[in-house]
Amino acid sequence: MMRQLFAKCAATAVLSWGAVTAFAAGLPGPIVDSAWLAANLDRVQVVDVRSNPKTFTAKPEVSTDPKTGKKTLEEVGGHIPGARLIDMKNMLVEREIGGMKVKYMIPEKAAFEKAVQAAGVDAGKPIVLVPVGTEPADVDNALRVYWQMKVYGEDDIAVLDGGVANWLLEGRAISTDPAPAKTGNWVAKADRTAQYFASTDDVAKAIEAKNATLVDSRDLKSYHGLVKRDYVFAYGHLEGAKLYPPELMLKSAGGAVKFMSPNTYRALFSAQGIDPAAPAITYCNSGHLSSGPWFVLSEVLGNKNTRLYDGSLHEWTLAKRPLVGAVPLQ
Repeated sequence: MMRQLFAKCAATAVLSWGAVTAFAAGLPGPIVDSAWLAANLDRVQVVDVRSNPKTFTAKPEVSTDPKTGKKTLEEVGGHIPGARLIDMKNMLVEREIGGMKVKYMIPEKAAFEKAVQAAGVDAGKPIVLVPVGTEPADVDNALRVYWQMKVYGEDDIAVLDGGVANWLLEGRAISTDPAPAKTGNWVAKADRTAQYFASTDDVAKAIEAKNATLVDSRDLKSYHGLVKRDYVFAYGHLEGAKLYPPELMLKSAGGAVKFMSPNTYRALFSAQGIDPAAPAITYCNSGHLSSGPWFVLSEVLGNKNTRLYDGSLHEWTLAKRPLVGAVPLQ
């Protein structure tokens, strides 16, 4: 009876996120909550992903209302005890593509292995990636690392919902110790670039053949060409692209941001004119924000025909390819 109950609970956990990936090592799906992680800390590797590694050892600031007991997160600091640390700047490199120097790209396999090993990550044990958890951009850091690990064959991997921010708000144990000086033995199990990675030529073919939905993951002003980043050399968006902005990625939860239900995501994608089950290529300025819609489509909704355009508009405009939809400024 207990075995049947456990199997039912595990199946429910996976289906609640719409995941179709097999999680052989016992992860309940591509997303885990803090209660599950707290109960399984000894069975997984907690890997904290930060763009500002100094906050890993900083003291957090959480205030508590004396009347209601409600906690308010003033400043994220510290980490889950035992966590390894990945500095996001080590996950993105400049690569030469077609004679151009393209920034913010996924490292080649050997370089990526070395960076992950330097963070102390081992092979053979499930990985839970932990974002800061206060805004979509820092969650996308973890989702970007998730995508890169999937490219190089890692499937025993999940992301902590709400990140460190929610962990703090729940009053769970936190550490400010430095990351352990340990070299791990994680290795890439495969190179699945063709499955997860879209090139500039792939995007051009999608525009011409209309055989994949191009999902623009930037904000509304960038999509319409009112603003742009300095490393993108034209205004507007890819021809035929549909917008799925960062505002539709996560919900606010008392100072943390958390994922929504699969049904909510399906409805939101459909409202944006995006069939969540159809082939898709996500993009943004540099392949960072596009990790969010890629993760939801591919991992949460199970659309395995979703790829991420790593070079995104930086590479596209570096190659002097055109954008459309720029609004003339008066």
